[in-house]
Amino acid sequence: MKILPVAFDSIGVRSMATYIETKDVRVFIDPGIALSPDRYSLPPHRIELDRHRELWEKVKHWVDVSDIVVITHYHFDHHNPDEEAIYRNKDIFLKHPRESINFSQQERAAQFLRMTEQCAKNITIADGKAFTFGSTRIEFSPPVFHGSSSQMGYVVEVLIEEEEKFIYTSDVQGPLNDDAVDFIIGSAPDSVIVDGPATYLIGSHYKKHDITLAVENLKKIIAQTPVKTLIIDHHLLRDMTWRDHITPLETVKPDVRICCAAEFLGVEENILEARRKELYQGSNSGKTC
Repeated sequence: MKILPVAFDSIGVRSMATYIETKDVRVFIDPGIALSPDRYSLPPHRIELDRHRELWEKVKHWVDVSDIVVITHYHFDHHNPDEEAIYRNKDIFLKHPRESINFSQQERAAQFLRMTEQCAKNITIADGKAFTFGSTRIEFSPPVFHGSSSQMGYVVEVLIEEEEKFIYTSDVQGPLNDDAVDFIIGSAPDSVIVDGPATYLIGSHYKKHDITLAVENLKKIIAQTPVKTLIIDHHLLRDMTWRDHITPLETVKPDVRICCAAEFLGVEENILEARRKELYQGSNSGKTC
């Protein structure tokens, strides 16, 4: 199984865009990229805008070679509502557009369906279902909270199984709820991509005990599954001190590789959003960022 993180926060944009290839099927999960419109009271820096354009071209390439496109929920860093062409002739598996969904995502889902219903090969509601393609099995969790409650809506997690098992959690923000954790542990994955806790929102949206809960849940996943690679990225990588928060994971099973997407790919970590103030200071001083 080929696991390719295409666009992630550790590479410079808000995204969890991931390409998976087995001998039977090629799958692209969540083809969306976004930039925070306002971080440190600053708009995206030109370096972020350049990276956004660069990575969107990579997303389009890997979607183009994919058979299946998965939409785990309808936030714009997980799907693109403006480029109909990338969905043309694709089998689309998506989070239910009307059930277990908040109002804003329901509106976005309706817009997405209007755009894709004439161009997609097939559109299938994925929640809680499993599908087989040759020797590859793809299973979707029932809807789980986007975080700790239904306020931010729901997502579906994705299990892809060939000779090994891979889990993509989508936006579980930790995970912070038992249903999301139970699906991961029950799937017994070898590899996991998880979005991690939103530590940059401590004091506004989350409290310290939420981060502690997320770390405890990650420890539980490491301890109770055969996972060998745990890729933590997305929300957690909007914090310059992200590594400090997950240090306790390293002692659970020392042979488990814990890394961000950039490290997994062997490229330089570049968390541009978290560095936005630094980027602007460099620009204002005439330095090269």
